[in-house]
Amino acid sequence: MRMDNNDQLSQDLSAIMVIFGGTGDLTHRKLMPAIYNLIRDQLIPEHFAIVAVGRRDKTEEEYLSDVRNAITKYSRNKIDEAIWSRLQEMIHYYKFDFTDLSGYQELKLYLDQLDTVVKSGGNRVYYLAVAPEYFETIVQGLQASDMAVKKDTWSRLVIEKPFGKDLKTARALNDKINEVFPEKSIYRIDHYLGKEMIQNIMVLRFGNSIFESLWNNRFIDNVQISLSEKLGVGTRGGYFEQAGTMRDMLQNHILQVLTLVAMEPPINLKMDSIRTEKQKVLEAIEEFTPEFLKNNVVFGQYGKGMIDGAPVLGYREEQNVPSSSETETFVAMKLHVNNFRWAGTPFYIRTGKRLATSSAEIVIQFKSLPNILYFKDQDLQEPNLLVLRIQPSVGVFFQFNTKDFSSHNGIVPTKMDTSYYNPMQGNTPEAYERLIFDILRGDATLFSRWDEVESAWTATDRLIQYRERRRNNFPNYDAGSMGPVKAFELLAKDGRKWWNL
Repeated sequence: MRMDNNDQLSQDLSAIMVIFGGTGDLTHRKLMPAIYNLIRDQLIPEHFAIVAVGRRDKTEEEYLSDVRNAITKYSRNKIDEAIWSRLQEMIHYYKFDFTDLSGYQELKLYLDQLDTVVKSGGNRVYYLAVAPEYFETIVQGLQASDMAVKKDTWSRLVIEKPFGKDLKTARALNDKINEVFPEKSIYRIDHYLGKEMIQNIMVLRFGNSIFESLWNNRFIDNVQISLSEKLGVGTRGGYFEQAGTMRDMLQNHILQVLTLVAMEPPINLKMDSIRTEKQKVLEAIEEFTPEFLKNNVVFGQYGKGMIDGAPVLGYREEQNVPSSSETETFVAMKLHVNNFRWAGTPFYIRTGKRLATSSAEIVIQFKSLPNILYFKDQDLQEPNLLVLRIQPSVGVFFQFNTKDFSSHNGIVPTKMDTSYYNPMQGNTPEAYERLIFDILRGDATLFSRWDEVESAWTATDRLIQYRERRRNNFPNYDAGSMGPVKAFELLAKDGRKWWNL
């Protein structure tokens, strides 16, 4: 990701990044470490500044001390004094209650004055690292103070998930934002798409004829997407009660991964060409009728159990969670993408908290050949598997069959594995490095376009409404297991199984 042409970098990327929520967890854990490493990799332009907007009464020295401690704790690289010196010169703390619309005019004057010093050309990145209920308020403040769109400059609005809590609220929020910012200037961030292996899906598919020629329903038996977490909700019980796994993981991360796996080759590598092909996948998902949902969806909620040999609480015992909560912490389902490439090939997805492993992977199971080479004294041949490992192991795993040279007629599965263990591939600043760099470049390929968000909410809403109409026998899986028994039965009734490789 390193660029050598620093003059071009400085000219194109110069800006002031205004972070609303500058004292928050996201800024300290993800954004500041990411910017530090971008400086280290020479990807931040010379004419660049960061204005951290916060409501806390801090001096700039106190704020810089907090940032340095966060980088020390969360950065993938150790603190280098020269790099830190450059970063701290860029950072400015601005105390401001962003819910007070009368104060935005003063913020504008401050930014304009800073711009004359930084020489950033009037370009702005407005990063909303705040709770979703403040998105609309901040956008209104930017509009009222004439900070949103300026002639001969660019302004970009970055919004963290969740974008709405259902289709209705997402549409209302989008309408309000579009009154101020055009679609091309809105960057709806999903940190998952910043992960290297997620980006590698397209390279693996479209850069290797051996895979792309087989990437269809003629050769692939099923696709499995699994995102599992050992962690529970911790102190986020209040948030999770409102979100649940479907809003927290399915509507964004899972469906985004699905689109990259199932999309058609784009006509070119321009961002709108790629996003259009992703959108076609969402439109092709089989309709979630009540009968379909009854037979193909499993909800779960974790109870007490053991994680890494230590006892942990059940979800209903977590902080800020009602003792009778019906919120799901696990979802598994089967769906179909009804187009010529994928018709008839099931996609199985599962995601949940307090599971036995913390991992994310995509398993492509190819169709099995007739067991002509099957002998009575050996097991059936294992299918060919292509596994795309996202975290914590990162890389590609391929399983194929070969002769067992230790016997006369045996067949054994052989594994080719390019994966390497990287404990930093969780929800870390690394993903944000790529995404922040893309925001500065104006490349929205890895960000969700509105029609993608709308289609994802259309599908997720039906799942949420179905779950809310039914009573679930929660909790229905122990912490430290891999989910409810019915999640395994979901595949077993099709003669398949979840792969744990």
